[in-house]
Amino acid sequence: GLIFSGLYNSTSGVNNLNQFIQAEKITKDVNPTFGSIQKLYSRTKDLVTFCEDKVLQIFVDRDLLFNAEGQTQLLTSNRFLGTTQPFAGNFGISTNPESFAAESFRAYFTDKQRGAVLRLSRDGLTPISDAGMTDYFRDKLPNYDVLYGSYDAYKGDYNLTLKQKNTNNNSTRGALTRSVVLEDTTVTYNETAKGWVSFKSFIPEIALSSVKQYYSFDKGQSYKHHVNNIRNTFYGDFLDSSITPILNMQPELVKHFNTLNYEGTQSKVDIFTTDPITGLTDGQYYNLQT
Repeated sequence: GLIFSGLYNSTSGVNNLNQFIQAEKITKDVNPTFGSIQKLYSRTKDLVTFCEDKVLQIFVDRDLLFNAEGQTQLLTSNRFLGTTQPFAGNFGISTNPESFAAESFRAYFTDKQRGAVLRLSRDGLTPISDAGMTDYFRDKLPNYDVLYGSYDAYKGDYNLTLKQKNTNNNSTRGALTRSVVLEDTTVTYNETAKGWVSFKSFIPEIALSSVKQYYSFDKGQSYKHHVNNIRNTFYGDFLDSSITPILNMQPELVKHFNTLNYEGTQSKVDIFTTDPITGLTDGQYYNLQT
């Protein structure tokens, strides 16, 4: 349930934030079968309420009027919290409100219990984990303790960081005990590409966007992203890049790639080898040295 105080108006000097008058209707209850309320997100016309198993829309200063045909009409009301209606879809935010990140009219979050990552937009709830990553998130999300979400306004990315408080988990099956080591990672969803575009090596403690710039924090230190010419270096650590292409499983079909670009330094060159039987080399000069 929700409870709200009196009004606050800085212009007229009214401050009733500490008043909770029981004689007035200052509470709003939601269906307890949806689980506990994990997060509230205020928008212009409504208050989005994220429960463990459901996402609700509570209209502010407005009420829904249902006519005989079942159609709805949004009317102005004197009730602070008006009609409550759930968004279509059996999804909630589980117990990971830290996965929430909002930008403009879009909001992103995870549902750990159902192994899904979701986007809340004008068209309602959409499981963006279905964009080629269904199996990955279904297997990974339940194993991580912290699912931290942030939005990179510079690149237009939703960064989801999967963290494990205890990296060594002992899972028992029958009489066998095995140790599962989970690596912390960050995976990125891009709205323009409509898919998950990359894994990233930085694991932020917290991250945020301000004035179209993206900042993250590690060990209490703040870092500004997208300003360093040295690639693959986050928090002073360098890691190699790798690309895993996903090709059509039908080898008899000819593939046409519309966009395939590469940016970086020169690729690795191995020194030439001499054929032990014929004594011939490859006849090239660019690879005389490694």
